[in-house]
Amino acid sequence: MNSTDDTRAGAGPASGRTSRTHRLGRLAGTGALATLAAVAATTLAAALARAVGVDFTLDSGESIPLGGFAVVTGFFAVVGIVIAGALLLWSARPAERFLWTAVSLTAISMVPPVLFGADTATTVTLLGLHLVPSAVMIPTLARSLRARTG
Repeated sequence: MNSTDDTRAGAGPASGRTSRTHRLGRLAGTGALATLAAVAATTLAAALARAVGVDFTLDSGESIPLGGFAVVTGFFAVVGIVIAGALLLWSARPAERFLWTAVSLTAISMVPPVLFGADTATTVTLLGLHLVPSAVMIPTLARSLRARTG
């Protein structure tokens, strides 16, 4: 075996790991920026809803604070990034699988606001607020999963 073959033989697996690591890093960075955007957009939308009279009071008598929207949005955005990363590592079609998974989880997330027993304005607003971060995170992460390394 000559030195050219040695280099080529050794570059295969290491190159694949480096490429995958690079894509994971880009996904994490893109996801972090999208998370900040989703948290800001959701919190702003909740603040605007509160300003026009939505009180976010649940049947228990508790009112959802604005900070609660930010925390929950951030938490579930990070869960989405983890799911996207796992699919990047272990799926042959990560973008397609992520899209189906994220849309399904978004649909499931629409159930609790209906069950909370809040007034109609709060329920409808909460349903809309579930769509705000989804509209930011899902396309951004799916696009990042489709990106090819050069």
